[in-house]
Amino acid sequence: MMVAAAFNLDWSLIAHRLFSPDSDFGRALWATIYISVFAEVIGVLLGLVAALAGRSHHLVPRTIAGLYTWIVRGTPVIVQIFFIYFGANIFLGFDLFPRTVGLFGVEVSGAVVAGIVALAINEGAYMSEIIRAGLSSVDPGQRESALSVGMTPRMAMRRVILPQAARIIIPPLGNQFNSMMKSTSLLAFIGVYEMFQDAQVHYSTDFKPVEYFAAVALWYLALTTVWQLVQAAIERRLAVSERDVVRRRWRDRLFGVRPEMRGIG
Repeated sequence: MMVAAAFNLDWSLIAHRLFSPDSDFGRALWATIYISVFAEVIGVLLGLVAALAGRSHHLVPRTIAGLYTWIVRGTPVIVQIFFIYFGANIFLGFDLFPRTVGLFGVEVSGAVVAGIVALAINEGAYMSEIIRAGLSSVDPGQRESALSVGMTPRMAMRRVILPQAARIIIPPLGNQFNSMMKSTSLLAFIGVYEMFQDAQVHYSTDFKPVEYFAAVALWYLALTTVWQLVQAAIERRLAVSERDVVRRRWRDRLFGVRPEMRGIG
């Protein structure tokens, strides 16, 4: 039965959608990419703020960060998208996301901005836990050593702790971006013209939903595969850097070279 159904598919339509898509699909593909990138950048910044707030000695920022991660991680992302797009206007009393919004000199729909905000807030809650785990993995002695040589706590975090935690944070960050890129398909339900909605619009004209959504699935697979290759290259670069540090330390111990003597000669 499955083989017979496969032969009944319009493979030429799938091939056309993959290898010679129209300009509308190009616009939808570009929307999927830039929404993912903007949402991820903002989400990482939100996650960093929430992670640092969660490590604060003060109760108020710790409580706010805890409530933020608890609420966002405990509710579906589609609910958050609808709540931000439709509910923000009700609670604030004005139209937070008008029909068009200027974004870096380019006019985009308010639904796009709302989608970026919703995905960024969702991403930030997950990134806060990833960053918190990365920061906790750094030996506390590193901070104490940085403070002992005159660094401020903020300087120690920026120059000592965060660079070391990055090696722990990067792999799950890449996985989160991969997952969030696929979540952009949910923005079709608030009117964002991305790849999923493009497929919906086109299949309604010739009633071939399987072919259109099969092509969309392959496009998502292509995007996530490209990102996985980029992520693997970044992780290899970090691993090489770490191995280089280990090799330098081994050579220093073998030849009796102290760190302050490197480069002298």
